[in-house]
Amino acid sequence: MTSDLQFALEIAEQAGRLTLDYFSCKSLQVFTKRDASPVTEADRKAEELIREAIRVAYPGDGVLGEEFDERPSANNRRWIIDPIDGTKAFIHGVPLYGVLIALEVDAAVRLGVVHFPALKELYYAEKGCGAYMNGSPIAVSSIAEPQDATVVYTEKEYLLDLPSQHPVDRLRLEGGLVRGWGDCYGHMLVASGRAEVAVDKIMSPWDCAALIPVVTEAGGVCFDYRGEATIYGEGLVSANHAIGSVLLQDIANHL
Repeated sequence: MTSDLQFALEIAEQAGRLTLDYFSCKSLQVFTKRDASPVTEADRKAEELIREAIRVAYPGDGVLGEEFDERPSANNRRWIIDPIDGTKAFIHGVPLYGVLIALEVDAAVRLGVVHFPALKELYYAEKGCGAYMNGSPIAVSSIAEPQDATVVYTEKEYLLDLPSQHPVDRLRLEGGLVRGWGDCYGHMLVASGRAEVAVDKIMSPWDCAALIPVVTEAGGVCFDYRGEATIYGEGLVSANHAIGSVLLQDIANHL
């Protein structure tokens, strides 16, 4: 384990403990951002904690986070953070929210940490070193047929949008079990072999940067709705290798 990953794990757990002080708190303050999405005082305080830790330990590194302005990098290293992914779940006392921390070096994501404080689950991966949950190796499932697959999603639009022939959208009818276990939790279900596909139709870089290393190091694949492996694309799809490979080929034929 590199010092970068050790640092990321430590600050993810520190931020997680902070969020638990606000979790299921009836006096939790909730605000509405300019994009109409909610943010809580816990989001802001957790991001401030992470940013300050990075500033002290890595003063030349950049930081891109959800709640505050980007801090430019002086050395081609950038931390990409989401203090609470799944804020709506957090507000409603649902424990499926996560603290996300990724490190990008020379424009390539090198590591990802996904911490679920209320579940006491800590996922992490570094490029080329495998994926882990609470210290134990994890891997995607080997299920290859959609009718046997569990498909999870975040936005209700995945089910409610007009009929679509996009290969990922067809899974909402073809999947054996389709459930709304969304946000970062759904993607970690794929990484740990408990689901086969996770779908987010709308994503920002801080939503997906930490997820991709964990899923791919667990043997899965991540891509957007155009089949591109990017943190800046049209949504994010995580899948095990068997189903993901077929989806990628079908997307290439579809576009």
